[in-house]
Amino acid sequence: MQAVLRAYSGTGAKELFDVLESRAAEVEELLRSVRGFVGYTLARSDDGGFSVTVCDDQAGVDESVQRAKDWIAKNAGNTGAAAPKVSAGSVIVHLK
Repeated sequence: MQAVLRAYSGTGAKELFDVLESRAAEVEELLRSVRGFVGYTLARSDDGGFSVTVCDDQAGVDESVQRAKDWIAKNAGNTGAAAPKVSAGSVIVHLK
């Protein structure tokens, strides 16, 4: 399995997470349809928030990153949030 963490902070990040929270069902539908989807978490932090997506393989992670980028551009581009810091890697332990 592969995981990707997208961390948003700075100007517009809190507003972005307001949009994501208000449209959580839409975000869920978008990400659950990624091939090889395993799990997704969206969390707020003091200066914005982060998401973690786990997929069976790198192709799923790559697809999730592109879908998130496209969705934010279309639905929350007006928040002014900068591109996230992206970290990705192989899953060592995944608990459900």
